[in-house]
Amino acid sequence: MSETGRHEDVPEETLPERETAHEGAVATAENPFADPGLPEHEHRAQDIDERAAKRSENTVALLFLVSMLATVGFIASYVTIPIDKIVYIWPIGHISGLNFALGLTLGVALFCIGAGAVHWARTLMSDVEVADDRHPIEAAPEVKAKVLADFKLGAEESQFGRRKLIRNTLFGAMAMVPLSGVVLLRDLGPLPGTKLRTTNWKKGVRLVNQSTNLPLRPEDIAVGSLTFAKPEGLEEDQEDFNEKIAKDALMLVRIQPQDIKDKDELSWSHEGIVAFSKICTHVGCPISLYEQQTHHVLCPCHQSTFDLSDGGKVIFGPAGHALPQLHITEKDGFLEAASGFGEPVGPSFWERG
Repeated sequence: MSETGRHEDVPEETLPERETAHEGAVATAENPFADPGLPEHEHRAQDIDERAAKRSENTVALLFLVSMLATVGFIASYVTIPIDKIVYIWPIGHISGLNFALGLTLGVALFCIGAGAVHWARTLMSDVEVADDRHPIEAAPEVKAKVLADFKLGAEESQFGRRKLIRNTLFGAMAMVPLSGVVLLRDLGPLPGTKLRTTNWKKGVRLVNQSTNLPLRPEDIAVGSLTFAKPEGLEEDQEDFNEKIAKDALMLVRIQPQDIKDKDELSWSHEGIVAFSKICTHVGCPISLYEQQTHHVLCPCHQSTFDLSDGGKVIFGPAGHALPQLHITEKDGFLEAASGFGEPVGPSFWERG
């Protein structure tokens, strides 16, 4: 005999009290459609047999426990399986082992919560159909009182307070599933460490013309010209070229020494040649517009303007601080770095100081 079917062999006095279907209204001339009413309520096995109810409770709790284990498996897979690992799954074929494990475990975690909730509702919560007349949108005080009473009755009939095993395992499953999303925050990128503070510029590194790929000599920089440079050894065919040039890009201009206003800038220059980071300190756009007469450089993205004759200070726009300067010198007829940048290049970040 089905657990959810009708049990005609159970004595009537053992059945719980339930609302019965009301008599259908008789058709009249004013209302030709009679109210058919509700069919007689059929009791489930769980309504009359506590052992059946306990089995349903254990089933629901098991589904919630499996959901928790699947969430743990999701996190473990994310941490332990290499991103480039390829596995063969029949009949799918060769796929990413990490993607397969993440999809499988997260799917099981969500499915078990849903399946447990559905089984709980179908076997333990009340399934009595209740008919109610339509009422105005604005609820009367007695309706509000009835809603609260119905809510309390529903909470009682759901057995949420009584079935502590279901309640506790549901809380556990619902609390652990969001951990899957928290773990995914790791894909925002690796922890930066000190990479935002350092570049490939250091003492003895030659300046190479980014256009010709040749080491720069002082005579290559004409007064009023703007030249872009990169560190020697950084080539465009390198896998991490874009990542490195985003911090190492350099711009050089030659200014008459008497026109340099900042003493520290003058001491870090060579024969009027000054070297500043090409990366705007606002959001990291490359700076490329230079005004020879004013010695100003303009970022094309948001019009931040810097004075290269006065320590690269911001004179207009949203940039937060001056362009970092690179200390340069000459050795064997070529320009080279005398040290790294004095401060981190690019936009501000929370640990920049």
